[in-house]
Amino acid sequence: MQLEGKSLRSDFFRFIIPSMVAQWVFALYTMIDGLFVARGVSAMALSAVNIAMPFVTLLFSVALCFSVGSSTIIAIFLGEGDKDKAQQVFTQNILCSTVISLIITAVVIWKSEAIALFLGAGPETIGDVRTYLVTIASFSFAFIISYSLEVMIKTDGYPMKATIIVTSGCIINCILDFLFVIVWKKGVFGAAFATGFSQFIVVLLYLTHFCGKKTNMKLVKFRFDAGLLVRTVKIGLASGITEFSAGIVIFLFNHFILIWLGEAYIASYTIVSYISTIGVMSMAGIAQGIQPLVSYYFGKQEHEKYHTLLRYALCAGGVLSVILFGACWLLAEPLATMFITDNSMLIEETIRAFHGFSWSFLLCGFNIIIGGYFTSLEFPKSAMAVSLGRGLVFVALSLQVLTMIFEKNGIWWSAFLSEFLCFAMTMLLYFRNRNSRHIR
Repeated sequence: MQLEGKSLRSDFFRFIIPSMVAQWVFALYTMIDGLFVARGVSAMALSAVNIAMPFVTLLFSVALCFSVGSSTIIAIFLGEGDKDKAQQVFTQNILCSTVISLIITAVVIWKSEAIALFLGAGPETIGDVRTYLVTIASFSFAFIISYSLEVMIKTDGYPMKATIIVTSGCIINCILDFLFVIVWKKGVFGAAFATGFSQFIVVLLYLTHFCGKKTNMKLVKFRFDAGLLVRTVKIGLASGITEFSAGIVIFLFNHFILIWLGEAYIASYTIVSYISTIGVMSMAGIAQGIQPLVSYYFGKQEHEKYHTLLRYALCAGGVLSVILFGACWLLAEPLATMFITDNSMLIEETIRAFHGFSWSFLLCGFNIIIGGYFTSLEFPKSAMAVSLGRGLVFVALSLQVLTMIFEKNGIWWSAFLSEFLCFAMTMLLYFRNRNSRHIR
């Protein structure tokens, strides 16, 4: 097992840096699609990609739900020295993820129009939304398995290899996007196909590791264990919701923008959501980076070490929060004009949106990292409360209240109010649990 290195601090950076880079790369997949669609097709096509984006985050959240739960259990088993049980958990995770991905593909292809309308597609965008959904859904297996193996390879003790592979996939995606959208003029279909096929190549790259001799995780004969599946989902569900929260937020914001601003302004929010997603996934990268280490030392009952890891994570999240806040104020106009070149009203609205959203970054890191810490120590109820709060309940409440008071101007401030409400709840949960055997 290669979780323990020279020092706890070096192990912390050895795991969170590759994890954060991997999260950035996953965020860049959709951002690159949007950039090529905006430049190669139209701003309205960019809106269509954004409307379909909650489905992409659904795929990643399903993968994370199974992989984080399995990864936590595997790390605990390895910490206890039980390699055979760890491999059985790994095998069952791959099988369950495969079955779920095939079901998702069938359902989306069958009900693509209904799903597109549910996500918010209108007369001008429904064709492109359906095209993007069906194309991405055809690669559901690749999306779910690639993300699952990315988490597993870090638990296996090879975080840098995960970074190299996901970065390779991003480069391949850029090349394919340029060819399909710019050179061959395949529009939204080309962008979706480029993203899906690059994920398939990433799966093949991961398999070169898990089919090799150095891995602790092999596919083995096993007997399906329903209790283990329930435990896996119970642990990983909060992390899956955290991942899917970006998609839920996009869905909710799209709904309110359609009501208060109009279909064209979804393009404005799309640009902001790319940066917001990078911020959220950066914090999730820190939380996921420490997860195998925290679970491992929890399995070994070395309490002080996983407490120290939490302090490191919160410090890193705080620094990153300030950087993201400053970037939203300094780079709002350049980012807006990178995507929109011929509509001054959309550019002005995008800048206004950046300034409102920026305040939420000051709090989201604490919420996500503490939520991930709860997951690593098998506090699923507390982790679930944080995930549901910041990913659904508080967002919906904030949007409803602020638009009632400030109308369209309240949309861009609702992210901060949502994170503030979640912060208050997270603090209460942390202090309530601090006297338990996990946090004391």
